[in-house]
Amino acid sequence: MRELVVEFSREQIAAYAAASGDGNPIHLDDEFARSAGLPGVIAHGMLQMGLLARVAGEPGRLRKLSCRFVGIVRPGDTVTFRGEEANHALQLTAVNQDGQAVLSRAVAELDRAR
Repeated sequence: MRELVVEFSREQIAAYAAASGDGNPIHLDDEFARSAGLPGVIAHGMLQMGLLARVAGEPGRLRKLSCRFVGIVRPGDTVTFRGEEANHALQLTAVNQDGQAVLSRAVAELDRAR
């Protein structure tokens, strides 16, 4: 089993927004996020998916990654990303500190040649 534990921070979320070009204010401005019905700033789904990809191991082995975004990740949340390999695929999970899934139906297809 592979595992990556990440505590999300405002700085990490802001850095991802700058690097990705996704400056949507729901990721950067608490007041705006609350006006949109959210509890405050939330992490980008693609930031979470990128971290999920890290449990696949060597980047050259990853052929396909898919998941569903099912939970909100906020600054201060700790998410545990796990993967278990079987038949050149990884069954993946991502749960927060309360044991609630933030990503579901997550699977990575790995290159068989590596």
